[in-house]
Amino acid sequence: MKNFLYGIDFGTTNSALAIYDEETNELYGTVIIPSLIYFYQQTGPGNSPNYVVGEEAISAYLDDNMKGRFIKSVKQILSRSSFTETRIQNKKYNASELVAIILKELKNRADELTGQDCRKAVIGRPVFFDDDDVKKDTLAQTRLNKAAELAGFKEIRFQFEPVGAAFAYEKSLAKKEHVLVADLGGGTTDFTYLVLDPEKAGNKDRTGDIIANGGIYIGGDNFDSAFMWDKGTPYFGKNTQYQATPGKVLTVPKSLFANICSWEQMNFFNSLRIQKDIEDYYYFSGRDPQFKNLITLIDNNLGYSVFQSIEKTKITLTTEDTATFSYHKMDISINEEISLTDYEQIIAKDVNRISDYLDHFLSQNHIQPENIDSLFLTGGTSMVGSIQKLFKNKFPHTRLISADNFQSVAKGLAYSGYLFEG
Repeated sequence: MKNFLYGIDFGTTNSALAIYDEETNELYGTVIIPSLIYFYQQTGPGNSPNYVVGEEAISAYLDDNMKGRFIKSVKQILSRSSFTETRIQNKKYNASELVAIILKELKNRADELTGQDCRKAVIGRPVFFDDDDVKKDTLAQTRLNKAAELAGFKEIRFQFEPVGAAFAYEKSLAKKEHVLVADLGGGTTDFTYLVLDPEKAGNKDRTGDIIANGGIYIGGDNFDSAFMWDKGTPYFGKNTQYQATPGKVLTVPKSLFANICSWEQMNFFNSLRIQKDIEDYYYFSGRDPQFKNLITLIDNNLGYSVFQSIEKTKITLTTEDTATFSYHKMDISINEEISLTDYEQIIAKDVNRISDYLDHFLSQNHIQPENIDSLFLTGGTSMVGSIQKLFKNKFPHTRLISADNFQSVAKGLAYSGYLFEG
């Protein structure tokens, strides 16, 4: 019987698993799924949980007329002590139980490929789950470890995600290099500066090669939220005015629209008081058609489908100078041309925060740009034009390499079996 190890990159947007054959010391296969769960409105036979994971979650969500519960970006709740549990289909789920559903799906798919019940895994984690907050960081890793156990793993180790990406890159090197790895995902941006040496690949202890680690809680989700605020919310009544009292006209509170810019805050509208306020704003606005779009969005659980359109726009702008932000559902109609310049201005604040953190990271760790042999970028957000420009401008004479943005971390984690030694 073969011995397998799974390297698991549990991501905010997508999750990947790489299968490593410990006998041949080669990768056996990979599995990638969106980090999505859809709970149907109705439970299964005998009141059992009724849900689908990954790609099927999207189609099920749409086919079910978006009446159930759609879970996205669940990784971001791992560090939030304020999140204790949520009730779905008359059952309570805590953070570990929700994450375990995705990890179990990855494991099941990989086990089908190997024909074995693999219990051994190296799981990736960001350098900081929540901006250098030790308490939240400990909570997040504890919850992630529990999720892995619930998914069926017995031997579990953790590795920083950018270190995993670095080990994947090391396989392509012919000589030793000092490498700055930037892993830009949906929720975080992580940096690792380390020495990579193909002659050391597979060594039991690589801790001495890792010179510095750091990270900031900003990623592609922040870009999408900024886009929604700037380009999306006007179509949902952000500038709607209403008559508070006879002769006194006010603008609807902007806080309402901040809550449609972040997927995790959509439940804000479940409050009966908030629902009553929204109805009142709509009535006293003279039934403003743009504000009616907000009610349609909330009542029909359309948030994910709007963010799908934002994602399409963002992806188009990685290769084109213009893109159309297009959304047409249930009387909501959006059709606006977005230039690359527009988009870069929208996300500039978050890109600048990444840039400032990178400067701090280099300074704090006494890293001179001229001593960096190559830059290794991975993660879906690394493809954004503003991010590419950031690195090219800061390191004009350094070789910049971009790898498989959805598999490199998982592959590198699978190469981290040395963590089980000793």
